[in-house]
Amino acid sequence: MDPMEKMEHDVAGEGPTLLLMHGVLHRRKAWDAVLPLLVPHRRVVTVDLPGHGSASPLDMSGPSIIRQFLDPLDELVDQLSETGNPVHVAGNSLGGWLALALAAQGGVASATALSPAGFWVNDADRIRAMATFRLVRAFARLGRQHTPRLMRIPPIRNLGLAPFFAHPSRVSYETAIVDMQSLLDSPLISGHGLDFPPNADDLPPISEPAVPVTCAWGKRDVCLPIYQSRRVHQYFPHANLIVVPGVGHVPMTDNPGLIAAILLAGSEAPGTATH
Repeated sequence: MDPMEKMEHDVAGEGPTLLLMHGVLHRRKAWDAVLPLLVPHRRVVTVDLPGHGSASPLDMSGPSIIRQFLDPLDELVDQLSETGNPVHVAGNSLGGWLALALAAQGGVASATALSPAGFWVNDADRIRAMATFRLVRAFARLGRQHTPRLMRIPPIRNLGLAPFFAHPSRVSYETAIVDMQSLLDSPLISGHGLDFPPNADDLPPISEPAVPVTCAWGKRDVCLPIYQSRRVHQYFPHANLIVVPGVGHVPMTDNPGLIAAILLAGSEAPGTATH
């Protein structure tokens, strides 16, 4: 099957191709806030990763969870690159790890990772990160039958979204409902995937020549705190590491203009600079 048909996706804009990958529990609409700022300069492809949005479910008892993400992405990148121009890739959280994995393998023009998963400082740090998701889900389950009504109350909606956004008030009611439903339903935070969440140690060896990498970390990220960013240079010594003030784990809604600027700068190549 055509990988563009396998992976639910949207395409918009003109210019060099930029493939955007969302984080765990999200979907391709997570990029909506930055799209208007990207499409004048890039041909933007947003995808629903397996097990998210309108994509096919993950096989939790089957092959490697990570390969279920990477294999179709490898095919998609190959197809998008058929014109002879390698694609730029970017992602947030899980999508950031996937962007870095694609960069390490080579074959992409650049990679930009926003608070990528996997750079835990130790096992306790990894457990803490997953516990954050599970704790929020536990509270969400307490009011599951009343979620639509509760999410209409701004202080409650903001409290539920605060672990993921520095400015939860900027998230729409409709988006909050879908995010909460995904939090309640996703098997990925139940501990069933033996290789999930991914670790930086699982990244492929860096190809030669090294693909340009930008790693931007939200200073107010409480899911994957800023101290994890110190480990990036252990795996990507050449990475451009940016600390982003005023944004949380999912920064696209927190500050669309700043995040769009980072994505555009990270995906610049000769002849693609924006003005």
